[in-house]
Amino acid sequence: MAEQTGQDKTEEPTAKKLDDARKKGQVPRSKELTTVIVLIASAAALFFSGSQIIRALGDVMKDSFKFTRKELFDPMAMVHKFIHTIDMIAFDLGLFLAVTVVAALAAPALIGGWNFSGQAMAPKANKMDPLKGLKRIFGPQGLVELGKALGKFLLIGAISIAILWGVRDQLLTLGTQEVNVAMTDLGYLILWVFLAITASLILIALIDVPFQLWNHTRQLKMTKQEVKDEMKQTEGNPEVKGRIRRMQIQLSQQRMMQDIPTADVVITNPTHYAVALRYDQTNEGAPTVVAKGADIISQQIRLVAENNGVPILAAPPLTRAIYYSTEIGDEIPSGLYIAVAQVLAFVFQLRRYRNQGGNKPKLNTEDLPIPDELKRD
Repeated sequence: MAEQTGQDKTEEPTAKKLDDARKKGQVPRSKELTTVIVLIASAAALFFSGSQIIRALGDVMKDSFKFTRKELFDPMAMVHKFIHTIDMIAFDLGLFLAVTVVAALAAPALIGGWNFSGQAMAPKANKMDPLKGLKRIFGPQGLVELGKALGKFLLIGAISIAILWGVRDQLLTLGTQEVNVAMTDLGYLILWVFLAITASLILIALIDVPFQLWNHTRQLKMTKQEVKDEMKQTEGNPEVKGRIRRMQIQLSQQRMMQDIPTADVVITNPTHYAVALRYDQTNEGAPTVVAKGADIISQQIRLVAENNGVPILAAPPLTRAIYYSTEIGDEIPSGLYIAVAQVLAFVFQLRRYRNQGGNKPKLNTEDLPIPDELKRD
């Protein structure tokens, strides 16, 4: 995408991008961290169970070279010896192996967490392309891995040589000791050398972990166009959303215009705003707003009201107060009950005057009681 648009990948990966990469098996991993943790766990297991393992191995060697005459002529003797050998060493060696396996399973979860991806295990033709394989080997990632391998070789080699040089006298004296004592001392020497070499790998892991996290983020970085395209996919195309919104407004206006003939009165600003009110005398609720609008919508509301014989009354302060404090279908605020009651009473009296005659009702709309918090200029 970046090559097609000519844009640089400067944007941090989005949550969706990270989630998609995780489904494909693309998570940050540090082989150096896993190696260090497995080796440290193995060294710790050897520290606590090494003597038992060595003792068990010694017992196995002694038992393996002792045969009675009867066992020499017994075809099943070797099978029994083998089963007995496994029984002698299974617990001590199994404990060491269990610690190592647990460490190998837990270490990858430290960065990136556990992740099982079927897509990552699926065969891919591009991975079998020799040209792409050469690009991966001789590419930046391959050079980094080569540098790490050389660094590990030099570091471990130097530390190993230094350690062996430091214990050279102890190694030379092993030949003068009894076998049991020499084996015990050799076991401790191997353990401490193992721990020292393992500790040297911690430095490499401390460098590799931040690099793998940075490289993982770098590989998933996006162009600005990719971010926009993703937003369109997840949130919808803004043009489509705008078109839907306009259609919703049109449908809402159509329903609103259909409700105007049922209104008891339309109050106006008189030109900028219009609000249609309906009061159901059989219901204990307050009058409700069945339509409202400004400018062109206001003109349409007045036109529909005129065509359907709905009274239109100019009451600018009250119209503005209702327009800004309610939505279509809402009851009027309690602070406007008295003002609206006076308007409705005037409308009902006017309707009776037109039908039965008598004194013509009057209403001063400028003196309607409107609370200060509901007034709008």
